[in-house]
Amino acid sequence: QVQVMESGGGLVQAGGSLRLSCAASGRFFSIHVMGWYRQAPGKQRELVATITPDGTTSYADSLKGRFTIFRDNAKNTVYLQMNKLKPEDTAVYYCNAAIREYSVNLPFLYWGQGTQVTVSS
Repeated sequence: QVQVMESGGGLVQAGGSLRLSCAASGRFFSIHVMGWYRQAPGKQRELVATITPDGTTSYADSLKGRFTIFRDNAKNTVYLQMNKLKPEDTAVYYCNAAIREYSVNLPFLYWGQGTQVTVSS
């Protein structure tokens, strides 16, 4: 069974840093684009960043320069390095991955359960 699971959330003071990890597990043929999203209380889920297998990245404009997405294809893992955190970065952070299983021809988008990031002022 294919799963995607985040880790690394927690409580941090404003100005601090956190690194989130997201690993895909199970039996599958390939992983395509991977991404991070976040959802703050009372708000819609929004894109944070995405990364393709060859390392091409895309970011929400408001987060460029503070957040960095990168991946380790050998470990089926994507990371989100978050620096200079602000209270408004407080949210549940979700990872997703477009994964192609052996039995199908097209990738399916898998989501993790989310990890809480709280930034105190």
